[in-house]
Amino acid sequence: MKQLFIAGIGEILFDVLADSEEIGGAPVNFAYHAGRLGADGAAISTLGDDDRGRRATYELMNRELCLSGVSIDPDHETGYVEARLDDQGVATYYFPDDIAWDHLKLNDTAMGFAAQVDAVCFGTLAQRSTESRKAIHTFLDTAPQALKVYDMNLRQNFYSKEIIAESIERADVLKLNDDEIKVIAPMLGLGSSERDMLKTLHDNFGLKCSVLTRGDKGSLIITEDNEIDHPGIEVKEISDTIGAGDSFTAAVTIGLLLGHSLKDISDHANRLAAHVCSCKGAMPAIPAKFKLIK
Repeated sequence: MKQLFIAGIGEILFDVLADSEEIGGAPVNFAYHAGRLGADGAAISTLGDDDRGRRATYELMNRELCLSGVSIDPDHETGYVEARLDDQGVATYYFPDDIAWDHLKLNDTAMGFAAQVDAVCFGTLAQRSTESRKAIHTFLDTAPQALKVYDMNLRQNFYSKEIIAESIERADVLKLNDDEIKVIAPMLGLGSSERDMLKTLHDNFGLKCSVLTRGDKGSLIITEDNEIDHPGIEVKEISDTIGAGDSFTAAVTIGLLLGHSLKDISDHANRLAAHVCSCKGAMPAIPAKFKLIK
């Protein structure tokens, strides 16, 4: 079987916690977890020419991510975000403006990836700037063969009805959480129950797969001819929830590409996300038992 090549395009940033800084950003978290599940994972983003940028390069290379699609911007600093955890380990994020990934540049290698990737994941946050939104759309439009995964990831006020609707229209797979679906329901005229909301999104936008995650209450996944409601996996001790949703998205994406049953995809994604919640940071070590491509 052909080795899968999977990319995440958008922000690379440091989650600045009370006692540490952890490398992250939803698209690169996704690419990392795709790599841990057995695919070749690549990040497409822009870093600053600064200490954080060099540290990000070092840490991501040590995690075996392909970074040749990452460009350097000498005029803007590498992204970071203050991540504040509540008593349940759930993070709230505070983002500075006008940093390197707001000026996302597609270098020649990144553009070459467009013809090769089996799947690409993108989100909403990196589209807050016109420049980066244009770069993301250019990549998506140049990769007609790729499974396009829109992991919504709404942050602060960095979204609009226009950006959300256009992103869903460009996607084959939609992933969002139970807070996000309530935010967009009045924007897009969705139903009253979570299931009806997700089904309306799925049908109205002609999606191949729609995914709703609900924290410790599991997930709902809908395809054209099936749906799976998973109750979730109990986590005895939560460290933090950073990166759990990204790992879930990676597991679903690879499962779809491999043609796995929806039940198996749902079970594997929930188990992986539960493991990530038990670890610190967005990119913890992943046990071999989770690998999908041997």
